[in-house]
Amino acid sequence: METYFLKQEDLQRFYQRIASEFQLFLPVKVNSPVKLGCEHGFNLPTEDYSLKEYSGMDAQNNCFNEYRCIEPVRQFFTHFKEEVTGYFSQQEPSTSQRPLAICGLKNCDLFALKILDYVFLGGNEPDPVYKQRRESALIISGDCPSFKESCFCRAFEINPFSEEGFDFNLSALNNGYLLDVSSPKAKAIAGALGEILNPASFGQLSGRQAKRDLAVRRLEEHLQYHKIPPKEVLKEIVLSGFNSLLWQEQARTCVECGGCIFICDTCHCFLLADEPQGGNYQRLRLWDGCLLKNFSRVAGGANPLKLRYMRLRNRYLKKFDFFVDNLGIQACCGCGRCIEACPGKIDIRAILKRLYDEKHLPAA
Repeated sequence: METYFLKQEDLQRFYQRIASEFQLFLPVKVNSPVKLGCEHGFNLPTEDYSLKEYSGMDAQNNCFNEYRCIEPVRQFFTHFKEEVTGYFSQQEPSTSQRPLAICGLKNCDLFALKILDYVFLGGNEPDPVYKQRRESALIISGDCPSFKESCFCRAFEINPFSEEGFDFNLSALNNGYLLDVSSPKAKAIAGALGEILNPASFGQLSGRQAKRDLAVRRLEEHLQYHKIPPKEVLKEIVLSGFNSLLWQEQARTCVECGGCIFICDTCHCFLLADEPQGGNYQRLRLWDGCLLKNFSRVAGGANPLKLRYMRLRNRYLKKFDFFVDNLGIQACCGCGRCIEACPGKIDIRAILKRLYDEKHLPAA
């Protein structure tokens, strides 16, 4: 990996070079409809960032996002509703559109891509649509010098900065950015921008490390108040809490809106449906999720997850049992998007803490 210094005034030129070849998305600051305050005295930001297409964007609108954007990364690789007619044919998926370049992803998003890659690229039949989008995409990640109240990546030992899984990575300094160049695609682009890229100095690298260390310390200090159990015991506490009354208590406020599953960075379930079009039919793939009532319904109307609390529990079993068993990691990246999206105030951090307490603390 090579690391360069990119001046602030040259950032737009960097974007323009990428946009000449890719469909580029950049973070833009937006007002958040949900402003979670911190109950523990931390003065944390409440603004949000959203990913917008660079084409036609006012250069003054885009910015370096200090933490993850609203959108889950999966929306770029599996669309909410898309036609997949001929999905299993021998024909290659269409490549008429320019490949994606997504700038503003964070390490939690890159962790989520490990889950999505396992689902859509693993096994005997890789998903050709996902595969084409994923392999052609340019990933531009960035460090997190700050975090929101809902962020809890460090509870799972995920750092607020990236060291792998990207093509480029941006780290903000006082008057510019350190630019990590990782992949052959990124090196080809960097080679065309040699006049604006200078090798990073020892002082710049040291300054970045100091910023990264500070971000980790602040995030861990904040998480001490939430008392989220360590990742090594997640499978154990979710399984031991199978019959806990917690699930029924939490499910009382759930309105089955699907907000948590559709905003989740690692959720991936979908439904195939046929829809008439002209004199024929088209096959559609639509996002689906285990908290929705019809998700587990089978022929004849039987539903093994008939009750809402069962579906809520199943969501945690999938994340902290199935994926730990099959991939060795939990299917949660600690991005906290589900916490902000839930109108019922269901908090994954509180649920994990309660399950841990029920197993390890003596009953009152």
